[in-house]
Amino acid sequence: MAKPVGPVCNLDCAYCYYLDKTSLFAAGERYRMGDELLEAYVRSVIEASPGPVVNFAWHGGEPTLAGVGFYRRVVELQARYLPAGWRCVNNLQTNGTLLDERWCAFLAEEHFAVGISIDGPARLHDALRRDRRGRPTHARVMRGLHLLREQGIDPDVLCTLNALTAAHPIEVYRFFLDEGVRWVQFLPVVQRFPDGSVSERSVDGEAMGAFLCSVFDEWVRHDIGRIGVQGFFECLLAWSGRRTALCTMAETCGRVPAMEHDGSVFACDHFVDAAHRRGDVMSSGISALVDAPSQVAFGDAKRDALTRTCRECPVLFACHGGCPKDRFAVAPDGEVGHNYLCAGYRLFYEHAGPYVERMVAMARQRIPIATVMDRLREEEAEAEMPWRRAGRNDPCPCGSGAKYKRCCLRTRRSR
Repeated sequence: MAKPVGPVCNLDCAYCYYLDKTSLFAAGERYRMGDELLEAYVRSVIEASPGPVVNFAWHGGEPTLAGVGFYRRVVELQARYLPAGWRCVNNLQTNGTLLDERWCAFLAEEHFAVGISIDGPARLHDALRRDRRGRPTHARVMRGLHLLREQGIDPDVLCTLNALTAAHPIEVYRFFLDEGVRWVQFLPVVQRFPDGSVSERSVDGEAMGAFLCSVFDEWVRHDIGRIGVQGFFECLLAWSGRRTALCTMAETCGRVPAMEHDGSVFACDHFVDAAHRRGDVMSSGISALVDAPSQVAFGDAKRDALTRTCRECPVLFACHGGCPKDRFAVAPDGEVGHNYLCAGYRLFYEHAGPYVERMVAMARQRIPIATVMDRLREEEAEAEMPWRRAGRNDPCPCGSGAKYKRCCLRTRRSR
């Protein structure tokens, strides 16, 4: 993950954990990756790759601040160092506000994959995602989205789950459906202050779990094939016994370090600090830094430092303790180092598990997983039939022995 302009951004999102990384650099820092470093980085990544596809991820801060010319140079250097028959895939993660016709034409021409950050509808997005002058950004982001589509790019969407968005799961989800979004990732925000406390903008485990359960219930009944939700597809991999692609669900981590604009390489995008600096690309190269004993130990600690509660959890195979950055809570038995979002992960995985198992079984029988939608509708309609047939004075279908009117009728009317 390369950051061509470091932590610099044109937005001032209230929950951003990266803007304060400017404290790692001296006053007057230029925050721009130089050409010599860029060439060394491109060459190093290609040399470290098994091929024939080499992935480059451009993040920030806001990576479009580097300008189109920077990425034209990226493409030139990739072409220079790629072995015959190999190709590069460039992924640009942007807030979308600076995209214009020129940008989008370039990204389409060079086949960049694009991720764009949108926190749902305007009233939710603009509450916490404002620019450096305090102005709302939703309209500019949506313009960027539409310009990308005009050039034939269908970007992935990253939506944060903060305290506000998590409280409105169906509104957020249906906004993306109505906008024709094809792929979305929900990223939980856990913002900590130096004293260890958690900001009010952060999502707690229960709210995150409830959000994911609500969205999953909509998706599994109505929208498989219409929209992809990264966490749900990662569940299919986990329940199939395959390795997940999402690092938070992987057993170990450490294979995706972050490189700052000056070539400094850190253990992870969430661990950019002096203690986790691994070296620099100019003197060491990517391969040596990723395989360094300290980096391997960092990645293995995700598995080795699990609390006892985690190790005994029935959904450990899917969760693997979540992201290490969030392991600052206390487990029910008093052990420190437990994931702050644990309750939400367990709620979601246990809720979704039976459906996911069913879809995995279908896939193994070469039945399209979307078939589960029809089957669920049929089964739920059949289960509803006794209630529809019950009269007020009939025995309640719940089996209580009481009359329907004195048992579940009022509750069902209020649904």
